[in-house]
Amino acid sequence: MNDAVCPDALPRVSGARASGALASEGPGLLVMDVDSTLIEQEVIELIAERAGTRERVAEVTARAMRGELDFSQSLRERVATLAGVPQTVFAEVLAELRLTCGARGLIEALHARGCRVGVVSGGFEEVVVPLAARLGIDHVAANRLEVCDGVLTGRVLGRVVDREEKVRCLRVWAQADGVSLERTVAVGDGANDLGMIATAGLGVAFCAKPVVVEQAPAAVHVRDLRAVLELLG
Repeated sequence: MNDAVCPDALPRVSGARASGALASEGPGLLVMDVDSTLIEQEVIELIAERAGTRERVAEVTARAMRGELDFSQSLRERVATLAGVPQTVFAEVLAELRLTCGARGLIEALHARGCRVGVVSGGFEEVVVPLAARLGIDHVAANRLEVCDGVLTGRVLGRVVDREEKVRCLRVWAQADGVSLERTVAVGDGANDLGMIATAGLGVAFCAKPVVVEQAPAAVHVRDLRAVLELLG
């Protein structure tokens, strides 16, 4: 897999570095987004391609990630376009996923340091859970699509993994792992990641939308997740 690099004029990383307990004791929990962070694609767009609605869905996704639309509302609007797609789409999409360069390396390095890893996704359990299992990820939260008679209904089941839910997961997982928030790290690229980025001991914008880069304490400017380690020391 070739590295995907952001503009050469930018440094690999910028902003804050690990400090306090995060620097002295090391990270205890890292939580990251999935679409366009852990993986190169947006899962909902891959499903929408089968429904013939990819262009429409991509436009709404982009607006939501820039913070122009309420995420929960935009998710339901996009999911509605998937009605009628066979549930076999999950296996097809899983086979198409491309890990972001450095994803395995980051996870392995963190586990070697005794740090737990979680993913919080605006995507879907049916794809994210098996992906996380393959990578040895410790915590997973994603949305769930309703299926009836072998096809997607165009509805989401249960709670939506939005900005607030991502923050809740970060807090709950940190408590479950016995890790102080000061020793947590959050990594994401979209506006719905800003809550957890602000809550974590160190929040990192990963090749992110401008609104996220502006507000995150630290940023990675290359599509190589191992660069996050440079911020942790």
